[in-house]
Amino acid sequence: MTAPPLSPSRQHIRVDNTPLGIGMMLGSVLLFSMMNVLVKILTDRYPVAEVTFFRSAFALVPVAAAITLQGGWATSLRTERPWGHVWRSVIGLTSMTMMFWSFHLLPLGDAVALNFSAPLFLTALSVPLLGEKVGIHRWSAVLVGFVGVLIMVRPSGEMFMHLGALVALGAAFAQSFAMVAIRQLSRTEPPNTIVFYFTSFTTLMLALAMPFVWVTPTLTDLGLLVATGLLGGGAQLLMTRGYSLAPAAVIAPFNYTSLLWAVLFGWLLWSELPSVYVTLGACVVAMSGLYILHRETRKRLPPTPPAPSGGGD
Repeated sequence: MTAPPLSPSRQHIRVDNTPLGIGMMLGSVLLFSMMNVLVKILTDRYPVAEVTFFRSAFALVPVAAAITLQGGWATSLRTERPWGHVWRSVIGLTSMTMMFWSFHLLPLGDAVALNFSAPLFLTALSVPLLGEKVGIHRWSAVLVGFVGVLIMVRPSGEMFMHLGALVALGAAFAQSFAMVAIRQLSRTEPPNTIVFYFTSFTTLMLALAMPFVWVTPTLTDLGLLVATGLLGGGAQLLMTRGYSLAPAAVIAPFNYTSLLWAVLFGWLLWSELPSVYVTLGACVVAMSGLYILHRETRKRLPPTPPAPSGGGD
C-alpha cells in the first residue's frame, strides 16, 4: 500500500549538527542503561507487567513536555495512521515486556548483548514487509551476525536452553517488527507523534492488567518505578533528537556502548561479568550490524562519477 502524501503542515526541516547528535545518542544510551539497571532491580520484587506500566506511564511526562515545547499538541496529536500506531504499540509492548523479563532472568550484560540481534532480524524482515532489496553483502552480514548469536548461546547449546536467552532473543525479534512499524509510520508521522501514541497506548493496555498483578510498592520503590519512566522517556526523546541532527550511519554505532554500560553496572552491582562466549559473540554481532548499517547508508548515497562497476546491495 502506498503511504499517503505528507501534508505541508507535517513537513519538518532537518538541521544537521553531528557533534550534538552524537552527544544526544550517548546521553540516550546512558539514560537507557540506568533505566535497565532499575528494571533489573525492580523485576526481582514486582511483576514485570507492573514495572513496565510505570515505565510507560511516567515516560509520558518528558514526552508531554517535549510536545508542549515543540509544535504543540494540535500538531502532535493529528495522525493519518491510527491503526498503524496501535500495531506499533502492541508489538513494541511485547518487545519491551520480554526485554525487561530477560533482565530478570539473565545477567544484564548477557541480556543486552543478545538484544543486539534485533538489526539482523530487521534486515531479514525488510524484504517481505518493506519491499527492500537485500543483496549478497547484507545477507552475508546477517549470517555472520547469527553466528555471533550462536557463539553467545554457546556451541553446546547450553545457554540456548536457558529460558532467559530465549526470552532475550524473542524480545529482539519483536523489536525488529517494531522497527519495521516505525519505518512505515515515519513516512507520514513526525517522531513526537509516534512516541506519544506508543507511550499512551502501552500505558492504557498495561493499566488493564494492573488489577490482576498489582503489588503495592514501598515508598522507596515507588520512586524507583517512577524513575524508570522518566529515564526511559527522556532517553527516547534524546535518541529521536539525535537521529534528527545527524545521519544514522554516524550516530547509530554509538548504541553499542550500551553493552559497556551493562557490563560495568552488572559488575559493580551484581559482580556479574559476561563469559568469553558472550563477549566474543557480541563483538561478532556488533561488527555485522555495523557492516549492515554501512551497506544501507552506501546504498542510499547518490552516485558520484566515475560510477563503480558491478556489485550492489
